[in-house]
Amino acid sequence: MKIHNKLFFVFFSFSLLLVSALVLLIQWSINKGVIDYVNSKDIEALKPLVTQLEKEYKKENSWQDLRGHHKRFGDILFLHLQGEFSVSELPGRPNHPPRDRQDRISQPDPMLRDGHPIESNRPPRGQASFALFDHNKNLIAGYYDENIEYNKTPINANEVNVGWLMIPKKKQITDGYELDLIEQLQSYLWVIAIFTMFLVALITFPIARHIAEPIKKIILGMHKLTQGDYQQNIALNRKDELGELSRDFNELALTLHENEGARKRWLANISHELRTPVAILRGELEAMLDGVRPINEKNIDSANDEVKHLQHLIDDLDQLSSADIGGMHYRKKTVNLGTWFKSEVDKYTGFLAAANIVLVVDNNETEANVFVDTTRLCQLFENLINNCIKYSEASVVKISIELYTSLTGSLIRIKVEDDGVGVEEQHLQRLFEYLYRIESSRNRKTGGAGLGLSICAHIVTAHQGSIKALASDLGGLAIVIELPLDQ
Repeated sequence: MKIHNKLFFVFFSFSLLLVSALVLLIQWSINKGVIDYVNSKDIEALKPLVTQLEKEYKKENSWQDLRGHHKRFGDILFLHLQGEFSVSELPGRPNHPPRDRQDRISQPDPMLRDGHPIESNRPPRGQASFALFDHNKNLIAGYYDENIEYNKTPINANEVNVGWLMIPKKKQITDGYELDLIEQLQSYLWVIAIFTMFLVALITFPIARHIAEPIKKIILGMHKLTQGDYQQNIALNRKDELGELSRDFNELALTLHENEGARKRWLANISHELRTPVAILRGELEAMLDGVRPINEKNIDSANDEVKHLQHLIDDLDQLSSADIGGMHYRKKTVNLGTWFKSEVDKYTGFLAAANIVLVVDNNETEANVFVDTTRLCQLFENLINNCIKYSEASVVKISIELYTSLTGSLIRIKVEDDGVGVEEQHLQRLFEYLYRIESSRNRKTGGAGLGLSICAHIVTAHQGSIKALASDLGGLAIVIELPLDQ
């Protein structure tokens, strides 16, 4: 079963259960209300009887005239029942079609025989039971059945309770206009219930489709992703969780597409970087074997240079793969970066001087403690200096160190910049990708493989820092590194 059908079935079933329960509850409430109304109406109709019984008590200030005289009690009862009270509507009355008021008055009460009260206190079969009790709840006259529920109406004389008139409660309506009212209300309720369920079906089906439609699109997109089609974009103009899911799906598809592109570039670049020195090495060796070139120290040294270049590339690749799998080990300790850099600056000055580049240091006597691996920090600076020598064609390299406070806390900022040719803006964000080099610099003279800045990025990330490339104020390239201070 499809998801929108399941949603519709769940919504409709729940609504059907709820509407049915409400209809049954309302029916029960109506039945109970009508029965309570009829019982209260009957009690109201018997007020003249209660008044007559009060008068009977006041004659002797006791129930002596009625105690055990069931005939007389029945006579009094009949006289008042035929005027205001419907005997046929009382509980226990045999079922028969309703009679009009005149018919009810003309028929003698079954408690009487030929117009005279019955001697026994037990009413005829099927007749309702009325009873008179004194204030101590002793039976005075009439018939009391413990299996019947009664309404107790107090009888007072001189504002003092002297007895109780027990009137049988009705449990159900068997005839009369009350029954017609109940049946009519019940029929209306079921009509309303059917109309309500029609509206529920009319509303829940499009709602189910509205919920399920974006899920179907996402499922289809996921299926295409599993087939390798990463150029997916699900446009859902929604502001709910499904809208968030579609945005996350689009981000996932974009990330997979970029990773696939990076993988293809990685394979193309690594094959190029490996093929070039191997091809040169093979050509030189074959030339010497064929006697085209003499086997001498110069030619062997040229072949050895290619082996060194190949070894350097393999070492860089090994470092990057170790970083990716967490194999680059760090032995960190707290050091004062300003003091440490002062001890290393002479090495970098001489290294750059050999390439006719002037090193300018702007340390500002910065004293800041950082938690770093000094060996990896040396590797970081060496890669940056080498990058300046190989690619920038600079005459000046400036290294500045300063403290910096951001929203995330105190940082130390290291900037390495030069006055070389620089890098176009579209290349700045990709300089730290594996084997990425600007095409104009891809030549054999530089000897680089485009891995140095990738290694730098791994080292900085391992120290919980950040690295980015910017255009330098000197005119060339600036590499900015931010490291957190050790608190």
